[in-house]
Amino acid sequence: MSKTFDAAVIGAGIIGAATAAELCRRHPGWQVLVLEKESAPARHQTGRNSGVIHSGVYYTPGSLKARLCREGLEQTYAYCRAKGIAVEQRGKLLVATHQEELPRLDALEDRAAQNEVTAERLDQRALHRHEPHVAGLGALRIPATGIVDYVTMTRALLAEVETAGGTVQFGARLDDLTRDGGEWVLGTKGTRFRAARVILCGGLQSDRLARMAGLHSDLRILPFRGDYYTLPPDKAQIVHHLIYPVPDPALPFLGVHLTPMIDGSITVGPNAVLSLAREGYGKFSLNPRDALQALGYPGLWRTLGRHPRAVAAELASALSRRRYLKLVQRYCPGLTLSDLTRHHAGNRAQVIGRDGRLVDDFTILRREGVTAVLNAPSPAATSALPIAAHICGMID
Repeated sequence: MSKTFDAAVIGAGIIGAATAAELCRRHPGWQVLVLEKESAPARHQTGRNSGVIHSGVYYTPGSLKARLCREGLEQTYAYCRAKGIAVEQRGKLLVATHQEELPRLDALEDRAAQNEVTAERLDQRALHRHEPHVAGLGALRIPATGIVDYVTMTRALLAEVETAGGTVQFGARLDDLTRDGGEWVLGTKGTRFRAARVILCGGLQSDRLARMAGLHSDLRILPFRGDYYTLPPDKAQIVHHLIYPVPDPALPFLGVHLTPMIDGSITVGPNAVLSLAREGYGKFSLNPRDALQALGYPGLWRTLGRHPRAVAAELASALSRRRYLKLVQRYCPGLTLSDLTRHHAGNRAQVIGRDGRLVDDFTILRREGVTAVLNAPSPAATSALPIAAHICGMID
């Protein structure tokens, strides 16, 4: 049995890294442990997203998402500039391409005002002035939106932990978690640790980790894969802003968008299709355990049954590059099939109830000495620093 730690954080994605760093800042004398099953940090959701610093325009006013995203945007810019991490404030355009999307744009403008997000309404002429290669009837411009490499930011947070005397251990999968004498015993292959407090930041495995800790819930993680493409170098200047379609308010996904990346490239994506492997990223990846648990969960079928057209459209875009291209040609008609080079895919951990309800807000569960981040979808990376402060405030 190794020494007893004051706190153990499971998962070295950006939320786990931010939480461990915040613990070290708040409690300089604490021994903090970070366990990560992969050989490096940010291997899943953190390292496979669009790298967007979100503004908080979409989220329900008063929700944890809305508040922490707004705080997270400012803190992410400040943290990256203080650490010398490349970051750019590009701004986002939400583009309406059909007449029926204009009322949705009105609603988003109202939502931006409620969430204290600065937004500028553009007509067709103003849209063309901002982005000559983008077609649309109008747009909402969100100047605060930015881009960053969240993997670099995660590494910087973990470096803080180590500098403060904390321990970061890779290749350490948590196999069991038991309560013993007021402490938690954490079992990994070949090693057991003790900790007074445990914070579970398991991303795609978050529901399983919560159940391991005795936090029983009917909620289940279902992974939705998003495919990304990248544009060729000669199209890397086709837009300056991040270009998004107007989202369908009935769905939790934002649609295929154009995103300038911090390395100078532009990615296209993601779509959203059910994956049968939580941590598998190929089109036909299959993990038997993940597949059986997903397909045997009644909430999945209730969710899919509520949105048959959207399910069919997303599946078509996953199977056909030509159909995928049509999604982005709605607002950037100058792109062609030869411009799309497969980049990578990422799986989003979506929490769903047995009734098929999609859990929208950040969800954190607690019991004696253990805190589990159960639901942390986008904009969790943007919100990582205030999420960490929120968690630490709960356990202080």
